[in-house]
Amino acid sequence: MKRTAGPVAVSFAGSAVADLEEIRRHYGELSAPEVAERFLVEIFTNIEKLGRFPLAGRVVPEFVVEFLREVVVSPFRVVYRVDPGRVRIIRVWRSERLLELLEE
Repeated sequence: MKRTAGPVAVSFAGSAVADLEEIRRHYGELSAPEVAERFLVEIFTNIEKLGRFPLAGRVVPEFVVEFLREVVVSPFRVVYRVDPGRVRIIRVWRSERLLELLEE
């Protein structure tokens, strides 16, 4: 894959949006909404950096394909796809969870 120069667009798959909503809901149920907010701010800070540095994350070990990458924002994995001019956030999961792609 070629090095990506300059800023790229960042978008979110529906699955990633649902994951972020689940993080907020989960910690809200634990009576710790401030923990959710702290995690979400840190996650979004790292996602914003991907717009400038899309290849900053490592290749996802479960798949070993150059365009599928992740950044770890402990205890979460932000899994994303790099395409020309675009980064698409796919999932935001707990770090210990293995990534599986659903067959369609």
